[in-house]
Amino acid sequence: MDISDIRAVVTGGASGLGAAVAAHLVFQGAKVGIVDLNAEKGAAAAAQMGAAFAPCDVADGDSAKAALDTLRDRNGVANLLVNCAGIATPGRMVGRDGPLDLSRFESVIRVNLIGTFNMMRLAADEMTRLEPNADGERGVIVSTASIAAYEAQIGQCAYGASKGGVAAMTIPAARELARFGIRVMSIAPGIFETPLLEVLPEDIREELGRSHPFPARLGRPNEFARLVQHIVENPFLNGETIRIDGAIRLPPK
Repeated sequence: MDISDIRAVVTGGASGLGAAVAAHLVFQGAKVGIVDLNAEKGAAAAAQMGAAFAPCDVADGDSAKAALDTLRDRNGVANLLVNCAGIATPGRMVGRDGPLDLSRFESVIRVNLIGTFNMMRLAADEMTRLEPNADGERGVIVSTASIAAYEAQIGQCAYGASKGGVAAMTIPAARELARFGIRVMSIAPGIFETPLLEVLPEDIREELGRSHPFPARLGRPNEFARLVQHIVENPFLNGETIRIDGAIRLPPK
């Protein structure tokens, strides 16, 4: 699909990888709508990059539908969904105070996995009614997994399970939506320069960067955004999760 013909919805678009994707797509000429739980931050980010905005809890059916309705009125029916909304709440299964509070595990699964599926099902339903392009395509869905889907560290049971679920959904979703001309892909990023890492001291961030075989630095959000663009533009990419991680493999801790 041609980026200039794209009408995108980007979840988690107020910061981090989502903001990088949204800004990159706008720069490439796409119509973009971002959704985020933080209404104030989301509205400010959208205004700065020239995108539309709708507040949204991605794991809530009514909230997600209302957000898509708002963005459809502004940009038309989305033919690209990029799922970047997510949380990372670490916690050992059994810690000093006993077993992990089940609600902490549930909250990560709810946002990262259920939220991704919720947005996929609603956006895909609307895409099925679009006219196909010359290649027979009606839409593209790109979700964010993580290298933690494959080698999550100690304390990442919830996060690893949620992102493993995103990766596992990719091929069945692609197979199911193929008859509509909707492609489904996921990206598994490694350690990127995002707000999640800003709380760490500079020397720790530099050490994390050097742990990558090559290039020996943290990933840059624009590199993630460029991969999203390539997925959109390459019609033979479907049903796969692509690692973008500088060849790093996470140690146990």
